[in-house]
Order: sequence, then C-alpha cells, then structure tokens
Amino acid sequence: MRGVRWRRAVSQAGRSLAVWAVSTLTMLVLAGILPDFRLQSADGDSATTIAVTAAVGAGVFGLLSALVWPLLVRLLLLVPALVLGLLVFFLNGSLLLIALRLTPSGQTEAAPETAVIVAAVMSAVASATGGALAVRDDDAYRRRLYRLADRRRRGGPPCAATPGTVFLQLDGVGHDVLSAAVDKGLMPTIATWLGRTPGTGPASATDGRPGPGPRPTHRLTPWHTDWSSQTGASQLGILHGSNHDVPAFRWYEKDSREVMVCNRPTSAAELQRRAVERTGDGGLLTLDGASRGNLFGGGADEQALVLSIATRRRGRETRSRAGYFAYFSDPANAVRTALSFVAEVVREIAQSTRARLRKERPRVSRGGLYPFVRAFATVVERDVVVAAVMGDLLAGRTAVYADLVAYDEVAHHSGPLGRDTEQVLGRLDRALALIEKAAEHAPRPYRIVVLSDHGQSPGETFRARYGLTLGDLVRAGCGLPVPRRAEHTHSGAEARAAVRAALRRPVEESGERHRPSGRRSEPIVLASGNLGLISFPDVPHRMTKEEIDARHPALLSTLANHPGIGFLLVRSEEHGGVVLGAYGAEAPLARLDDDPGPLAPFGPGAADAVRRTHSFPHTADIMVNSFHDPADGEVLAFEEQIGSHGGLGGAQSRPFLLSPLTLSAPVDDSGLLTGAEHVHRVLRRWLRESDGPQIPLEPAPEERAA
Repeated sequence: MRGVRWRRAVSQAGRSLAVWAVSTLTMLVLAGILPDFRLQSADGDSATTIAVTAAVGAGVFGLLSALVWPLLVRLLLLVPALVLGLLVFFLNGSLLLIALRLTPSGQTEAAPETAVIVAAVMSAVASATGGALAVRDDDAYRRRLYRLADRRRRGGPPCAATPGTVFLQLDGVGHDVLSAAVDKGLMPTIATWLGRTPGTGPASATDGRPGPGPRPTHRLTPWHTDWSSQTGASQLGILHGSNHDVPAFRWYEKDSREVMVCNRPTSAAELQRRAVERTGDGGLLTLDGASRGNLFGGGADEQALVLSIATRRRGRETRSRAGYFAYFSDPANAVRTALSFVAEVVREIAQSTRARLRKERPRVSRGGLYPFVRAFATVVERDVVVAAVMGDLLAGRTAVYADLVAYDEVAHHSGPLGRDTEQVLGRLDRALALIEKAAEHAPRPYRIVVLSDHGQSPGETFRARYGLTLGDLVRAGCGLPVPRRAEHTHSGAEARAAVRAALRRPVEESGERHRPSGRRSEPIVLASGNLGLISFPDVPHRMTKEEIDARHPALLSTLANHPGIGFLLVRSEEHGGVVLGAYGAEAPLARLDDDPGPLAPFGPGAADAVRRTHSFPHTADIMVNSFHDPADGEVLAFEEQIGSHGGLGGAQSRPFLLSPLTLSAPVDDSGLLTGAEHVHRVLRRWLRESDGPQIPLEPAPEERAA
C-alpha cells in the first residue's frame, strides 16, 4: 500500500514538473512573438537569465492560479452569472501581471491586453498538457473529474451497491428532432444506446428491439405534454408530481394582482411551494438527490443553479450559484469555458449575418445581448451542469436530475430544424458521452435516463405574418387605440370594422378614434409561445362569454375569426366552458369527444388538455391558441420566436423519454404517456425498482388517485 502511494506521489510530481516545463516554454515562445511582452531588461540579458525568469514566472503564475483563483471565483458569485465568463480573462491576466512582478529580475513587462492573451494561452496549454499526461492513469482521470465538479462527499456514508439513476433533460428537444438527429449521425452516443450504427438512416425500431447496429441498451418513447407545453409546467410536474394551476409560461393572477412567470425566481419558489403542498411530498429527489440547472429543486438536498432557491437565504451547500464556484475554481476550466464562450458569440454573429444576407424566412432579430445570452446557455451553463453531474456520479448520489438548455435557446431564434441547431445537438451528445464515461468510474452502477420537457414547433411570428401583435388585435377588438402601424394592417382594419358594427356606429371618419367611456382598466395580454392569455384585471373573477360579449361585443368574434388564431377557450354560463372557432363555431367542453370542432386540427388528446386547463383557478378570461397547420406542423408564435412552444400544435407537444432496457417499460399496452404528472409517476417507479427503497415507498396522493 505504501509503495502504491509513493508511485502515485512520484507520478503526480512528474506531471507537475512536465506542466511547469511546458508552461515555461510557452512563456518563452510568447515573449518572442508578442511585441508588448518581454522577459528581459532593456539592456538585454543572457539566455540563462531569461530562461530562469520564464520558469519563475510560470511557476508563480501556476501557484497563484491554484491558491488565489478559487477565492476570486467565490467573490464573483456576487456578480451576475452572464458576465462571469467575460471577467475570467481580465482576472487571469491580472494574476499573470502579479506573477511577473514577483520574478527576481524585476525587469519583465507586459501590456495589460497582452497579459490577458498570455494568461489565456498558458492556462489552456497547461490544462491540455496535464490532461494528456493523465490519459492512461485511471486514478488521475477520476481525480480530475472530481476537481471539475468539486462534489466529493466529505464524511458521508459509504455508497450503496444498488444502482443510482441520473436523469438528463435536453430542454426543448422533440421526439422527432431527436430521431432525425440520430438518423443523420449527429448524436452517435444516443445512436449506440438505441442499437444503431450512427448515420445509417431511420431506425427499424426505437423500442429496444434488436436493430441493424450494436445491441441496444435503451428504448425511445414519445410522450405528450399538457396544453402548456413549456419547461415550467413540464418540469414542475416531472419533479414534484403536480403542475396543477400552471396554465402557461406567464399568466395574471387576479387574487394577488401579480403576473406569474415560470423563470422568475419568486414565481418558481411559489409554484414549487404550491406543488409540495398539493402532493404532500417533497419531490422526486427527496432522498439523497441532486438538482442541477433546473427551475425547481425536486426535494433534493444538493441543489446548484436551481432557480427556485435563488432568492432565499441559503447555506454553502444549497445556494443557487454554488455550481459556478465549483467549476470556475479551476482556472483551466475558466479559461477553456471563456474561450468557448467567445467562440460561441462569434459563431452566433456569423450565423445571424449569413441568415440575414441570404434573406432566410422566417427570421427574427438576433442582435443586442442575444449572442451573449446564447453563449451563456450553450457553453457556460452546459459546462457547469455537466461538471456538477459528473461530480454527483463520482460521489455516488442516488438520484440526479439536470437540465441542459442549449438547444431550446438556439431553436427559439434559429428555428428547431437547421444547421445551427444541429451543431448544438452534436455538442449535447458529446456531453452525454462525457457523463457516461464518468459513470464508468463511479463507486456504484448508474442508469442514465434522457428525456425532454417539450418540443418546438416551427413557424413565423404572428406579428411578421399579419403586421400586428396579439395585444394590438385585442385592443382593436375592444375598441381601444392601437399603434399606427397596426391601424393600417388588414387585420387591424377588420377588427375596427367589427367593433363599429357591434356597437352600431357609423363608418369611422378619417382621424376619428373611438375611446370607451368609463374608467375600466385595459386588458392584460400575455404570450407563451403560440398560447395567448387575456385577462381583465378590474373583474375579480374569471369572466364568462356572456360577460365578455356584454362588455366588448366584438372581441370574441374578432379573435375567433382571425386567420392566425386556431381556437379560444372561455367560460360559459350555459355550458360551463366552450371552445370558440371561426364562422361562429362553438363547441361545449362536455361534447368535445364527439365533436372536437375547432380542436380537430390539433389531434388526439387536445380535448383532455383543454378541459384540464379550464379547471385551473387561475386560467385567463380568454385563452387563445394560434393557428396550426397539421401538414407541416407550423404554428404562429405570439412572441418573437421562429421556434416556439407553450400551446398546442405540432412537435412542441411531443417530447421523448429515453430509458435503459433494464428498467420496466414506461407505458402499458395502450402505449400512451400523457402529461408531466404521468412521467413523474414513471420515474418514481423506476427509482423504486432498485434493490432497496430509493424514495419513500408510500405513494404520493396523486399516484394513489391515479
């Protein structure tokens, strides 16, 4: 045993010396190339003196990076995460300037901008050298993975021999998009799991039956979301077993007079509280779980980058941004991620410029801060979450749930299909391969489950097609003033004519605008992808169709007859709830199974989804779903997105569940897996299938009811 420790120590010392030597050589080369960086005095020094100066400078820089950098990153937790990557270069360059000042000669000099470049190159070279030297050393590889995530469990109980489970959510990746990516060879890791030879064309079977490639280890199953096909509703249901009263991504609550937004920390915390109160259970990850990069905690003890805890006081183990410290405390990680961050910004600018020059349609604006937002989602968030998951695996945690948001962010602005998003899918597949490799070194076996929370449906925006927003159309239907750009559109003119006809007013003279009398507040119009919500804040209850018609006689007909709108949902005094469509179509909720009416283009399950949302206490006065073309799957987003989700129509409602064959089939003979709450029950069952309880054996109330 003592001999093994000595060999490890000698091996580690040898690697450290090699990294030091390469860093010294790198500094000498950069001093010879860069005009504003020198390692000698103005009078000149001997080659030996210059070499010693470089060696000392490289050594001091390495020590500062190892000792001072973690403290700097801890302070940076107070800085917004988006600017963290930008500060990496500045701080790394500052450490190099300090190291140069500490050299014995005192004659070294570097311009600040040059120091940033030199520090970045040296950190990258040192990281690459250390990694290359440790390739054949499994122990060194495992230690490096521990350092990447800084999640070693200190003083905890030994790991059980039962399998652990890691759930990886590929945000926004639909079932059909994943299948197409596997067919094209973009995701070789998933192709191998499905028993496919990457890039060999469509799968002969995705349910785990033997195919033309290697022996499959996983099965691919589609599932159907609720009406609100977005991360807030889906992930809340998956992690906490209930997404009751989440009608959209954002909605207005009349009792509190607040707008709830799923990705707002205060709203996320409240939604999680409501779910826990409704189910009486902490969540999927209650026992020995870890939640990484999610909107909600799922009851996990270990939480990092979790939105629902971002606003409350917390300890070191549970603070929202602890994952950033864990990752960026290694300066090599910081530099590598920062370089990738810059490369992604450049890539986005190049891709958006190419789309603009080619006059591609549909297209939305991709300027401003968006390139940096995209780079954060596709690089920083991905790297930090993947590192945290690897640390959880190596620490032997029982259950881990992590969200990778890269695809969803890019698809909103580039579209769900195309070269931009294909590149992101390829990088996500490499992240899965890295996690799979880490699982091989874990102290317990792991089952890797990959799933998505929703898909994305393509299509141009409502505003791009008709020249006005949903809010403009609602204002016109209410007889309120609209922006001049909307007045001159065909839709705006039709809406104003409908209002005048309903109010029995003469033809509007040039320059005349009708203004409603009284002090009624204006309607609140919110958008969640292709789902719109209209609320009248001065009415304390959810208004009925009859009340809306009495107040705004032309509004419902204006909306229902617009070609960009598929259907409306409103309360009805006569039928309880009705779905409205064009040409006066009116389908009571109780009769939708026999006659779907306006819901027919949206396929099976639409009626159940609409009825469920109608039962929510905070459903809007008018729920608006955009037009949907079943032939090409297109919808019209009420937001500025050409890849959207949030309502019914197309691929957005069809995510996937990729599970190991060692787990029981996720669905019964009916083959239907509908709703995030159903997915939650499947995941709970899988956790219980291990040898020994992974979560409380007592089923949750909603599971007993099911």
